[in-house]
Amino acid sequence: MKRLISIVVVGMIAMLFDCGALSYADTVQDLSNVSNTTTVLPVTHGVTVGDVTASSVVIWSRTDAEGFMNVRLIGPRGRIKTVRVESARDYAGKLVFNRLRPDTRYRYQVWFSKRRFGGNPASGARGEFRTAPESMTAKPVTFAWGGDVGGQNVCRDALLGYPLFRTIDAMEPDFFVGLGDMIYADGICEEQGRYGNAQIAGDFDRSATLEDYWGHWKYNRGDENFRELLAHTPYVAIWDDHEVVNDFGPLHDTRDTPPYTPGVHLLPMGLKAFLDYNPIVEDPRTPKRLYRSIRWGKHLELIVLDTRQYRDANSQPDNARFPKTMLGREQLTWLKETLQKSDATWKVIVSSVPLSIPTGFPPENGRDGWANFDQDTGFEQELLQLVNFLHDRDIRNVVFITTDVHFAEVFRYRPFVQDQDFEIYEFVSGPLNAGLFPNRDFDGTLGTERLFFFGPESASEVTSYEEALEWFNFGLIRIDEDGRLHASIVSQEGPVYQKALEPR
Repeated sequence: MKRLISIVVVGMIAMLFDCGALSYADTVQDLSNVSNTTTVLPVTHGVTVGDVTASSVVIWSRTDAEGFMNVRLIGPRGRIKTVRVESARDYAGKLVFNRLRPDTRYRYQVWFSKRRFGGNPASGARGEFRTAPESMTAKPVTFAWGGDVGGQNVCRDALLGYPLFRTIDAMEPDFFVGLGDMIYADGICEEQGRYGNAQIAGDFDRSATLEDYWGHWKYNRGDENFRELLAHTPYVAIWDDHEVVNDFGPLHDTRDTPPYTPGVHLLPMGLKAFLDYNPIVEDPRTPKRLYRSIRWGKHLELIVLDTRQYRDANSQPDNARFPKTMLGREQLTWLKETLQKSDATWKVIVSSVPLSIPTGFPPENGRDGWANFDQDTGFEQELLQLVNFLHDRDIRNVVFITTDVHFAEVFRYRPFVQDQDFEIYEFVSGPLNAGLFPNRDFDGTLGTERLFFFGPESASEVTSYEEALEWFNFGLIRIDEDGRLHASIVSQEGPVYQKALEPR
């Protein structure tokens, strides 16, 4: 009888546990080798949920040795899954849960163990999230976005950490978009910061090895404010240049000066570390693809672009005869199809580089953003192609959210003189916690009108971390149940700019 009970119990446990792998193909393993003395492993860098949809979620965490990441999802259709964590991914793991209920609150527990099905859930970490509403459900949604964290030796303050994450958390957004430069892999963090404050020093060099890339991610994920936000706020991650090296692209991702090795490409290492440390689904059919779209109820289609992986060389000229591409042909086609097919009230496009603010280092190294401005090395022709497509297909209610430039700015674009009702808005936020470099130049090609600027008069006037904190900011968008959109730029003191938009 005891043997029969044991067989039944083991069978029930095997049914309860889903054994996931990063390829997301479930497996089943014999339980006969499980011991009651299984070693518990720590959760070292918190927990994160990402890319939440109406029916799925990715849950991420990390430990410090090889073993198993176990996740218990609590709620309708909740279950337990486990995945092996290995040194090849710096002991980080992520699991996808599908077949969830829309617009439903879930709780979860994450713990690590040396043996599959081992350990103690109480030794791990907890979090919660809400799935997105179905595509025809008209519900309000609020989300925040920001970028530029830990750059120019403006790193984790010894007392405050990264304080703006606490401000974001207080807004209780439905999700947060980490819009690039969420590490500065080509920078360092010293005990004394750029603005004279005491900082938590980073145990890493400028990233020339995979271990250094991992080190940068561990440093920023070590911030208590950031960990607390990510534990219960769904995260949408995308990269910009500093996740690899300044202004990189596939044709210019090498550096010749120490600590770099001449001729060694940095993009593969930076991309691997980005995927290792972020809750993004890795489809084995398209393992390097970062661009994607997330639907949130009736009113929001969030379209996330990858502006780095497919771009032409920044130094290459851009003109009507030989137009450059930032997105690559496949991504641009996907973007157009996504915009045309979407019936969401608002189409919010996530671009890690701004539309009309000139960036980069021309003429030798070229522009890094979309705008040509006073040079011909931007990516303006592709942007004009996209804008013309929107106008020709009568796709309205398009908003761009961007970061990268370390100040906040808001633009309204009316690119067609004969159709002044056709408008596109761009909301630029940042930095979350990095050096301040105000620049009031902008390109007027798209019929540009600047509505707002938030930054110091000059970089040199900011002489303390307390002064810098006054300028750190993030973006916040709220869409009401009736489809009205409210966009804000928010500092630690509260909103510094607000704009309401009616859908057309």
